[in-house]
Amino acid sequence: MRFVLKTNYGQDVNLFLHGGQRFWYGLLLAVVLLAPLVLDTFYLGEFALVFIWAVAGTGLMILVGYTGLVSLGHAAFLAIGAYAHTYFLTRGVPFVLSVPLATLFCAVVGYAVGMPALRMTGIYFAIATLAFERISAFVIEHWEGVTGGHFGIRVPDATVLGVNIDGPVGFYYICFGVLAVSLLATMNLLRSPTGRAFIAVRDSEVSAESMGINLARTKCTAFALSAAFTGLAGSLFAHKIGYLAPDAFTVQTSIQLLLMVVVGGLGSLQGIVYGAIFLGLLPQAIAFARDVLPQRIAEIPGLEPGIFGLILILFLVFEPLGIHGRWVKIRTWFDEFPLYRKATYKRQRSYLRTERVR
Repeated sequence: MRFVLKTNYGQDVNLFLHGGQRFWYGLLLAVVLLAPLVLDTFYLGEFALVFIWAVAGTGLMILVGYTGLVSLGHAAFLAIGAYAHTYFLTRGVPFVLSVPLATLFCAVVGYAVGMPALRMTGIYFAIATLAFERISAFVIEHWEGVTGGHFGIRVPDATVLGVNIDGPVGFYYICFGVLAVSLLATMNLLRSPTGRAFIAVRDSEVSAESMGINLARTKCTAFALSAAFTGLAGSLFAHKIGYLAPDAFTVQTSIQLLLMVVVGGLGSLQGIVYGAIFLGLLPQAIAFARDVLPQRIAEIPGLEPGIFGLILILFLVFEPLGIHGRWVKIRTWFDEFPLYRKATYKRQRSYLRTERVR
């Protein structure tokens, strides 16, 4: 088992705890960068989609995993980012400026929506975000001058310095670069006073407020940052699908985003990547499975949403900490073998907040 001896305060802010992490993450980075040399175009597109989902998951993880606010309307910010980016491109704004502008626009919308919505908590807040998603869908469907309405709108090609990056290799690297920057920014955000305030609000609003944290401002900031990252993912998603239409952003998309962070592991950045791989590759696995399953089962309507829901239920019942939580348990088992105790992760009784006062 590895123990890190800290000899200076600078070690507390290091991104990597020890040399082993540097080696394995460096090896992973090399594999990802060299993947286009050996992967087929189809798989490059699928992994680019995984990177996009991971960027969106970063935004939702800030809100759900680190601030404790459940949203069922983040498909709206995905759509706003995609349509805003496309609108800027059609007006001649370069790609390198259009993406930040769309991200900033989503942050402003998120802050504006968050101010009234965050007066509610729990299921009421989730319903408020769902209502916002429905309102956004109505606006997208009927604002034909900007969104094209039900007919949709074509996404212009992405060019950087005159070079078209809509090809599979170029788009793969763009998505990976955006994901790397997003994860690095989130890691540093969580180490800042703002990120620590998010976590304090998640753990106990009463305790956070007693320590001088402004709950309304902290929640609005979290909502704005969450919307910004999701809108950033939406701008990339627009180039992935090539043509925007209202049916590309539905309530099911919001549920899939929430499913991604829950299955990946709430409160962990590694869980974002695990959940994105799950969300991005599971539909393809289901499509391949349809070819080998009996026809009676393969043609069941709604098979994919049913499998998504079943997996979510199984994770909530048997592994609430998600894929990342299961990996931590497996790693701990190997670290402590043969001294590992079966009761190490035995579940403890949970109490309501009112019961804790006694």
